[in-house]
Amino acid sequence: MALKKYNPVTPGTRFRIGNAYSEVTTDTPEKSLLAPHKKSGGRNSSGHLTMRYIGGGHKRKFRVIDFKRDKHEINAVVKTVEYDPNRTAFIALLVYADGEKRYILAPNGIQVGQTVQSGLNAAPELGNALMLRNIPLGTIIHNIELYPGRGGMIARSAGSWAQLSAKEGKYVIIRMPSGETRMILDTCFATVGTVSNPDHNLQQLGKAGRKRWLGRRPRNRGVAMNPVDHPMGGGEGRSSGGHPRSRNGQIAKGLKTRQPKKTTSKFIISRRKK
Repeated sequence: MALKKYNPVTPGTRFRIGNAYSEVTTDTPEKSLLAPHKKSGGRNSSGHLTMRYIGGGHKRKFRVIDFKRDKHEINAVVKTVEYDPNRTAFIALLVYADGEKRYILAPNGIQVGQTVQSGLNAAPELGNALMLRNIPLGTIIHNIELYPGRGGMIARSAGSWAQLSAKEGKYVIIRMPSGETRMILDTCFATVGTVSNPDHNLQQLGKAGRKRWLGRRPRNRGVAMNPVDHPMGGGEGRSSGGHPRSRNGQIAKGLKTRQPKKTTSKFIISRRKK
C-alpha cells in the first residue's frame, strides 16, 4: 500500500496523509452484492439517543462479504480489488468457474487475474482458504473461524494477521494479533496471508470535517463537563478529574472486564500483552 502526502494548499490538507489506493482497480461495486445500510444516528427504536457521538456521514451501501468461504473445490478468479466504506481493509471480487460472484477480504498482495480456491484440497497459498489442520506450521493467516462453519471472526481488519504456531491433537495453537495464544479446533477454516491495507493506521484525516464524513460527531471530554453530567466533571479550574472512568462510572485503564468463569478461558494459553 502507498500513502499520499498532500501539499498544504488548504488548512485541511496541511497535515493530511491519505491513502493512494494503488491496489484498488475499480470504483464501481458489483451491484448484485450490495445491500441497504441504514443508519441509526445513535437512536434506539423509540427515537431516544442511546449512543453519543454517532450521526451524519456519507450515505453507504453494504457489501455482502463471504467470511465462510464455503464454496469448496471450485476455482475462482480475482476480478477486481475494491474500496469498502464499511471496513478498513480492501475487498476482492471473485468470479467462480460456475459464474457466481462473491466478495472476500482482499489479502495483501493479491492481484487481479489470480486464481484462488477453498476446500480440503486447496494449496496453502495466498488467498486460499483451508482447514487449520492442513495449513503448515508458521503460516501467516487471517479471517480465522472460532467455531467450525460460523465464518471468520479473527484477524479481519486492515493489516491484521495471526500465526499458526503448533498442533496438538484436534486443536491448533494460534498466536493472535494481540499477542494472545489460544487453541482453536483444527476443523475451522482460515485464509492464507495478511489482510490488505496494512498502512491504514498511518493515515491522518487532516481536518474535523473528514471525521464527520465518516459518521462520527465531536466527542467532548468528561473533565470538561459538570458533575451532574459525568463522574469526572466539576472542580475548580482545570482538574484531572480523578481516576478515568466512563459516564456510568465504569473504571477505565486497568479494570478487568472479562468474565472470570467464562467457559472459553480454558482455550487461552497465554493472555495478550499488557
